[in-house]
Amino acid sequence: MGRPALWISIRDQLGDEIARGHYAPGERLPTEAQLAARFGVNRHTVRRALADLADTGTVHARRGAGVFVQHRQMPYPIGKRVRFHQNLAATGRVPEKRTLMLQTRAASPQEAEALKLAEGARVHVYEGLSFSDEVPIALFRSVFPAERLPEMIAALRETGSVTAAFAAHGIDDYTRARTEITAKPADATLAAQLRLSPGAPILRSVGVNVDAGGTALEYGRTWFAGDRVTLTLGADAL
Repeated sequence: MGRPALWISIRDQLGDEIARGHYAPGERLPTEAQLAARFGVNRHTVRRALADLADTGTVHARRGAGVFVQHRQMPYPIGKRVRFHQNLAATGRVPEKRTLMLQTRAASPQEAEALKLAEGARVHVYEGLSFSDEVPIALFRSVFPAERLPEMIAALRETGSVTAAFAAHGIDDYTRARTEITAKPADATLAAQLRLSPGAPILRSVGVNVDAGGTALEYGRTWFAGDRVTLTLGADAL
C-alpha cells in the first residue's frame, strides 16, 4: 500500500486538531498560504484538503473572509413561552443581545393586521442581533403597539429585555399565539450581519405574542442561522 495523498494527510490532521479543540467553533483557520507553508505543499493541495473538510461539514468558507470551523447546532425550543435568555442558558451557553434599532413609526398594513391595530396606528420597533457565546445566531425585529405600551422604547433601552419591558407596563406573563417557520437563503445584508455566506440557509420565524386576555402585544420576525440553530417544537406548540 502506498502512502495516502498529501491532501488526505493534511485533511486528517486538521480534522483531528479541530476535534481536539485546537480551533474553536466559529474560529477562522490559518490562511491557505500559512497552511501551505506549514505543511510544505502548494496551495492547491491545501485547498483540496479544506474542500473535503467543508464537504463533511467540519468547516465552511466565507468569501473574502477565510475558512471557519463549523458551529455546532444548538436546540432552540419554540412553544407558548419563548424566552431567548432562558433557552440559551438551559443549554449552558452565554446569551447576548445587541440593539441595532429602536424607533417609533406608523405600522405597516401587515403589522397592523397582526397586532389588530387601526390603519396608521403607531408602533415601536426593536431590531437587533442575538448571540450565543459571542457567535451571532439570529437577527430579530419586534413590533409593539405604541398606545398600549407607551414606554416600551425607554424600557428596552434600559433593560434590553422584552420580558422586563413588558413587566414595566404591568404585564407579568405573555404567550405565543402562533408561529410560522419558513426556510430561505440569506441575502447579502443578512449574511453579513450573521457572518454567513450569501445564500446560506436561514430559518425565518414569524410569531405573535399575546397577554393573558389574548390581546396582541408583539409581532416578531426572527431570522436564524440555519447551520447554527435547530428549532424544536415542544408539546405545547403542536
